Amino acid sequence: MGNNLIQTIKDHAVPLYEADDLNILLNEINDQKYVLLGESSHGTAEFYNIRSEISKKLITEKGFTFLAVEGDWPSCRQVNRYIKGWDNKNKSARDILASFNRWPTWMWANEEMADFIEWLKTYNEGQPEDKKVGFYGIDVYSLWESLDEILNYFRKTNSPHTEAAQKAFACFEPFNRKAEKYAASASFYSEGCHDEVIELLTKIQLHKTNESDSEENSLNIEVNALIAANAESYYRTMIIDDNASWNIRDRHMVEVLNKINEFYHNKAKGIVWEHNTHVGDARATDMANEGLVNVGQLLREREGEENIFIVGFGTNRGTVIAADNWGAKPEKIVMPQAEAGSWENILYQAGPGNKLLIFNRDNKHLFHNTVRHRAIGVVYHPAHEHYGNYVASRISERYNAFIYVHDTHALHPLETEQVYI
Repeated sequence: MGNNLIQTIKDHAVPLYEADDLNILLNEINDQKYVLLGESSHGTAEFYNIRSEISKKLITEKGFTFLAVEGDWPSCRQVNRYIKGWDNKNKSARDILASFNRWPTWMWANEEMADFIEWLKTYNEGQPEDKKVGFYGIDVYSLWESLDEILNYFRKTNSPHTEAAQKAFACFEPFNRKAEKYAASASFYSEGCHDEVIELLTKIQLHKTNESDSEENSLNIEVNALIAANAESYYRTMIIDDNASWNIRDRHMVEVLNKINEFYHNKAKGIVWEHNTHVGDARATDMANEGLVNVGQLLREREGEENIFIVGFGTNRGTVIAADNWGAKPEKIVMPQAEAGSWENILYQAGPGNKLLIFNRDNKHLFHNTVRHRAIGVVYHPAHEHYGNYVASRISERYNAFIYVHDTHALHPLETEQVYI
């Protein structure tokens, strides 16, 4: 299988030397509603830079209208305000990225993102208000920050829902913004705030037309209420069932994408930046055997496979920003060469240099074999890579295309104060 696959890659791969070489990928994207751009680590500069180049082309040449990332909604809202010209206080993207203070901060507070955000702002300055590109965070972790946003806005506008927001906020207050404390209380002692956040979400959804759409306030309030409800469920579940909490999180991210799409009156075309484990269809991996779903699978099922284009990313070796424990200080870690027989190793054997593979009906069957595909998270131990950093995958079913970078380098994190969850 290995030698045959090496030759098949040689026959079908396109070399990538510069940004214009990505045009062959852009030619495959026309009427799709979402383009999902992955990464095999959260700390690799080349993945961010290549995704930025693809996103610029999708925006300028294909009419894509928003970017959604694996980040917190409240922090990403600050980016959205900045690039749309609503923020008169912050002078640069680096100022804005200081709001990304939840560990792992380096995922978005980095030099690579700062450069791309400045490009988005410059692009938007030449667009009418209804054509400006948006930037949104679709993750589930910002429970307390989302409640803060709701309560502060309701108090400012004298909303009739202020009391429901205060009730939900008061319920969570004893846990000192410590997710693990709430998780233990809700899981083991049935002392949770489920009813309070559901009541708040219901009130907001029933009366959402009453909120002003100035600077997307209605969308902001509705999504923050959705986060409060889903984060409560996520934290209540995570101690007793990892698989259930994973599914809650990925289903939440799809819900938020749906809310953004509705806000754009169903004319949105979205670019999604997340880890390969979220965007690469779970049904083509051993995740499916564990009952796990992910964003790529859910979007294909909801929108139809023809409306979703998924790009996976991988590398053979290099350096990466990660930590040796959850909440620990990030560091530059040397990533060893991909293990023998893995997807990345086979790509390496197919010849040095960066490569692009596009899977279509003519060649998809040639890449149907199950191979181990590397996945590095925010916590990484190279010495133990064999046991926890490879996902068995049928590559041509998991993605529509794959970008391989031969040697990669660590992101350049910005200095920020960190809050640990």
